[in-house]
Amino acid sequence: HSRVRFASLGSGSRGNATLIEAAGTRLLLDCGFAARELEQRLARLAVSPDSVDAILVTHEHQDHIRGVGAVARRYGLPVWLTHGTRRSGRLGEVADTRLLPPDHKPFRIGDIQVSPYPVPHDAREPVQFVFQCKGSRLGVLTDAGKVTPHIVAMLQACNALLLECNHDTQMLASGPYPPSLQRRVGGQLGHLSNRQAAQLLGSLEHARLEHLVAGHLSERNNCPQRVREALLTAAPAIEPRLSISCQDRGTGWFEF
Repeated sequence: HSRVRFASLGSGSRGNATLIEAAGTRLLLDCGFAARELEQRLARLAVSPDSVDAILVTHEHQDHIRGVGAVARRYGLPVWLTHGTRRSGRLGEVADTRLLPPDHKPFRIGDIQVSPYPVPHDAREPVQFVFQCKGSRLGVLTDAGKVTPHIVAMLQACNALLLECNHDTQMLASGPYPPSLQRRVGGQLGHLSNRQAAQLLGSLEHARLEHLVAGHLSERNNCPQRVREALLTAAPAIEPRLSISCQDRGTGWFEF
């Protein structure tokens, strides 16, 4: 099957962006960094911003859309998003917005098949995505308060998975966040805890999974060690294939 590769440009509450490419197509998933910052992060991977074909947006929170308008304008990129995300009015001026198909039907951008799917999160109409080229599947799940049966079904049989491990429940409870924010983060429309991510991992088939990348870690309510412990308890054999994305540096390329 055709090789696909992806890299996190940064993942966490201060900004998120993921680069996905296959054959001749290069997609940017979210752009939570200002345009200049995004350009610097792309440069680390030796990627020119004008080689990107489109931006896809999961939802309208600032850490996912900060640079979308500016980057789309500067490089003439189409921006794919849900009706609810567009109606939120938070993206600024974008010349070419394209609505994701109704009923979350898969569609193609160049060589990549894109399958959006709904997730429970406190945004207007949030989605996450599975990307496929020939036989290779990359699943992405962040910004979800709980795991639904549909999420499990969407993420089966992936070759690579970028999975939110936002907080450790104990660290969140004893951390600096006020109770209202703790409830929001830990609630059913918030973010996945290490334990929830581990339970999801436990319900997935790992035979084909070459890369598991933990992302969207809270800098205050989590640490890589606890993420590793939780995920490896659920799936000990995954250890050599497990990586953790960081807010400042992101990751290098993962190819599969």
